[in-house]
Amino acid sequence: MSKPLPARLLHVTIERSIGDVYRFAANPENMPKWASGLSKGMRLIDGKWFADTPEGKLEVRFTPFNDFGVLDHEVVLASGVSVFIPMRVVANGNGCELTFTLFRQPGMSDEKFNEDTAWVTRDLEALKTLLEA
Repeated sequence: MSKPLPARLLHVTIERSIGDVYRFAANPENMPKWASGLSKGMRLIDGKWFADTPEGKLEVRFTPFNDFGVLDHEVVLASGVSVFIPMRVVANGNGCELTFTLFRQPGMSDEKFNEDTAWVTRDLEALKTLLEA
């Protein structure tokens, strides 16, 4: 059994209903609007989602639509390694909290982990800005 990976919980408060945020964020076609690593687009091919990324075309697997605010997804790297990305949206008054768990991948330097943290934080802020407009 492997050791737990170091993790950071990143979150934003969004002044929009949980339903609005969940429906938008759960739609893979909306990801390029706020997730900058996927800005080249998402395509559905033979029932699977693929993202055009700086690393090439990568498969992205999504948790089925649900009533619990679970937005987990998994990115399958070109190497075949899967990176699990837990993501949740929970109600907070008339708005909501969106939480993203960023795992430090094996062999990742401190510098790269900090860069990824900053990148995801910018993306979450972009989602907040988009949904609050």
